[in-house]
Amino acid sequence: MARVRAQAQRTISADPGSVFAVLADYAGRRRALLTPNFSDYEVVAGGTGAGTEFTYHFAAGGRERDYHMDVSQPAERTLVERDRNSSLVTTWTVIPDPAGSRVTVTTEWEGAGGIGGFFERMFAPAGLRRVLAQMLDRLAAEVGG
Repeated sequence: MARVRAQAQRTISADPGSVFAVLADYAGRRRALLTPNFSDYEVVAGGTGAGTEFTYHFAAGGRERDYHMDVSQPAERTLVERDRNSSLVTTWTVIPDPAGSRVTVTTEWEGAGGIGGFFERMFAPAGLRRVLAQMLDRLAAEVGG
């Protein structure tokens, strides 16, 4: 098995605190970032930042899966979402930028082996990168940047 990784990055013309507040608001404004790939989004515990637990159904590229995520905050303006039932981890990082904020989102998981894993490593990152980029576009619209 090999690690599969998709990443998107965007500069948003809003201060890092405002951008991070939207990302950390799982029970409220975070919903505005979800693309049509997401359904059945529900906050199970918490709702803001570390300690939040949420679930959702994700569909893309002919594949569908349910996720149950736990959120931690290992550093200032960094959120890590870990699926309880797989190796999937998504990390959101917001850093100051002369134009406002630089937001990076990275999703990684242990890919399958064999020929199926080969195709997963070849095609899944590009498709997921598009979804992550759309989420960053929605984040920019949400904070007015």
